[in-house]
Amino acid sequence: MPEWLIERGIGEIRYALIEDNEIVEARVLLDGVVPPGTALRAALKTAGRPAVAAVGENEFLLPDGAGPFTEGQVMTIEITREAIAGAEPWKRPLAKVVDGQWRSATLPEGVEVAFPSPDDRLERAGWSDLIEEARSGTVQFDGGTLRFSATPAMTLIDVDGTMPPADLARAGALAAVRTILRHGVGGSIGIDLPTLSGKSARKAVDDAIDQALPKPFERTAMNGFGFVQVVRPRRHASLFELAQDRAPFEARALLRRAAFEAPGSRTIVAHPAVIGVLDTHGEWMDALARQIGGAAGLRRDASLAISAGYAEAR
Repeated sequence: MPEWLIERGIGEIRYALIEDNEIVEARVLLDGVVPPGTALRAALKTAGRPAVAAVGENEFLLPDGAGPFTEGQVMTIEITREAIAGAEPWKRPLAKVVDGQWRSATLPEGVEVAFPSPDDRLERAGWSDLIEEARSGTVQFDGGTLRFSATPAMTLIDVDGTMPPADLARAGALAAVRTILRHGVGGSIGIDLPTLSGKSARKAVDDAIDQALPKPFERTAMNGFGFVQVVRPRRHASLFELAQDRAPFEARALLRRAAFEAPGSRTIVAHPAVIGVLDTHGEWMDALARQIGGAAGLRRDASLAISAGYAEAR
């Protein structure tokens, strides 16, 4: 039976749905990010459509406006999409005005695993492979390759391979669906498949997507150029989007690897951009020190690739 595992790491909480010892769905909630479904008391900062509400220094965009509320009034809002890394204003968390009291967000429920632990259940199910897919945007499947590009407008998926076009289109569409679920991709998604001339062949691809992708979603029919657009609810950042904020993404991944090292003092050696992130998050380094039972230091090495950091014994 599928089972959600929850790992409370350093700087993030990791959720992984495991089936047959493979991660079929994953979610990462960053520290400080308010998850969708959370209700908050907020003050209306800017009226209009969209409006802006504030909770302390955190701002939330209200696309549908604030109804009868005026600037300065306090109201209850529900988070509909969490903050997504990036500088564009539209990436601020989204919310709507609701009636009611504080309530907890709806997050996957499952088994909390110790972090770190002698038995790394997430790694046994392929967590490192998942992270590599997110950072590279490349996913291999039998007979082909998917290339993911998370753009401001949509997530684009390019399907390439060596099979006959009709076979590649169907296999690529199924692989795309699996990866959409595996990496938590939502919003507008474009899948570029091989061109198929026959309507029956294109309908077979449409039917395969409909059967494999859980609802709710909307999609266009596959057109004569092999393009299909799928729209899913977008309530949080996908792993591909998190990976675009590269230095923090690599810093958190490195801390996870370091926490599973043998106990004892360690120095984190990494690209200057990664060290810069860790240097500004003293609480992360303190948490690592507690995990490894020793001091945790930092050392820059500009010769390393941004993903090639490691922990060395002190």
